[in-house]
Amino acid sequence: MPGPGPIVVVCTANICRSPMGEGLLRHALAAEPQPLRSIPVISAGVAARDGEIVSENSVYALRKVGIDIKDQRSQALTQEMLDEALLVLCMTETHRAMIQVQANPAPKNLHLFREFTPPGSDREIGDPFGGPLKLYELCRDEIVEAVPSILAHVRGLVGAS
Repeated sequence: MPGPGPIVVVCTANICRSPMGEGLLRHALAAEPQPLRSIPVISAGVAARDGEIVSENSVYALRKVGIDIKDQRSQALTQEMLDEALLVLCMTETHRAMIQVQANPAPKNLHLFREFTPPGSDREIGDPFGGPLKLYELCRDEIVEAVPSILAHVRGLVGAS
């Protein structure tokens, strides 16, 4: 019996936020028991060109916390990715709206990356593209803050305790 589909992390160009989200979620899932440990994580962009390198500052921001994403390459979000996904996590409401309008059918488990964080916290993760390393580190930290709530949601989806 095949395992659950992948978690798909989505941003615009798939060179800053979503590669960091992919790397951080993959790292967190690796520390979980089965079946969570086996859930694949991919990232893609709603306006990505295939094969672009991850932004240097995204690589540096994750390297500072021991995660290597330098070999990741951008890819455009496809209907197949959406159809197979266990969960689709967008960085902003704009990304979610684009998917809802363009996908046919739109995925059932389409959420913001920070949607499961406590009420009152900012739900969107801004784009650090072109900014200083400090901005990428702040973006990374917003992603890190959301990971435990995502893991809890995924446990509910796959029936893990």
